[in-house]
Amino acid sequence: MQLFLDSRQLVRIGAANAASYASAQPFPHAVLDGVLPDEALDLVLAHFPDPDSEIWKEYHNYHEVKLEAQGEERLAPEVCWVLYQLNSAPFLKFLEALTGIRNLIPDPYFYGGGLHQIEQGGKLGVHADFSMHGDLPLHRRVNVIIYLNRDWREEWGGHLELWDAERTACQKKVLPVYNRMVAFTITDWNFHGHPEPLTCPPGVTRKSIALYYYTVDRPAGETMDGKRQSLFIQRPGEEVPDGTVFSRDGVDTAEDRLAKSKKKSARGIAKRLTPPIVVDALIRLRNRRLRSKT
Repeated sequence: MQLFLDSRQLVRIGAANAASYASAQPFPHAVLDGVLPDEALDLVLAHFPDPDSEIWKEYHNYHEVKLEAQGEERLAPEVCWVLYQLNSAPFLKFLEALTGIRNLIPDPYFYGGGLHQIEQGGKLGVHADFSMHGDLPLHRRVNVIIYLNRDWREEWGGHLELWDAERTACQKKVLPVYNRMVAFTITDWNFHGHPEPLTCPPGVTRKSIALYYYTVDRPAGETMDGKRQSLFIQRPGEEVPDGTVFSRDGVDTAEDRLAKSKKKSARGIAKRLTPPIVVDALIRLRNRRLRSKT
C-alpha cells in the first residue's frame, strides 16, 4: 500500500480554510467535503466491523447509545493503514495550517477514538469533551470526525450539533454524509453531539472515524484544571431521569454493563433460533453489498 496523503495539497486546503475556521460560530470549526480520496475511505468501509463484532465497546446510558472501537490491533490491516496515516506528519501539517494550533501530537493509542458506530435508536448527548488524555500528560486540542455514510438521508437524523457556550441552543447542524470531515477546537465550553435518536432503518448504521490531537500545553482559560471527563448537558426543555450522571471518564457504568449483557443475550437467542441456511444467506448478502461499495 502507498501513502495516500498529498502533504502540499493538504496544507493548501488547510490554509485556504484557516480564516473561516477561526471565525466560525459557535466555536472554531470547519466542515470539509472530499478532502480524503474515496478509495482510502472505501477500504475502511469495506472492512468496517459489524455491530455484532466483539471489537466494540458498548455505551448504553441516558446520554450515550453507541459503539466505540477497542484496539486497532483487532482491526483489518486496511483500516489500520488509513488510521496510521491520519496520525502522520502530512495530516498534522494540514491540521496546523487549518486550526492555527502548532506542535500538534497524534494519539497512537486512539484513546476514545478510532472507529465509532451508532445503530438505529442510538445517540450521543450534547457534551464538552475531556480535555486531558487518559494516559498521557497531554492537552486535547482538536477533534476530527470523518463520516463513512453513503446515501445517508436527512430524515434519518444523526446530525452533529454544535451548541453555544451558554448551552441554550444548537447553532449549527452537520449531516454525516460520506467523506465529510469535521474538525473543531476543544475547550470545556465547545458543546457538541447528536442527541436525537437515529431513525435509520434496521441494519443501517452511522459510521465514522474519530481522531483526537494534543499538545504539551494550552492557552489559559480554555478548560478546568486537569479535567479528564466528558461533561454532558441538559438541553432546554429536556426531561432527564433522576440520578442521571452528567460526566464520564471512559469507564463503563453499571447501566452500560447491564444493557450490554441484555443485548448480547438477545442476539444469542436470535442466532440460536435462526436456521443456519438463513444465516448463511444473510452473510452472503452482506458480503455482496460490501463488495459493491468498494
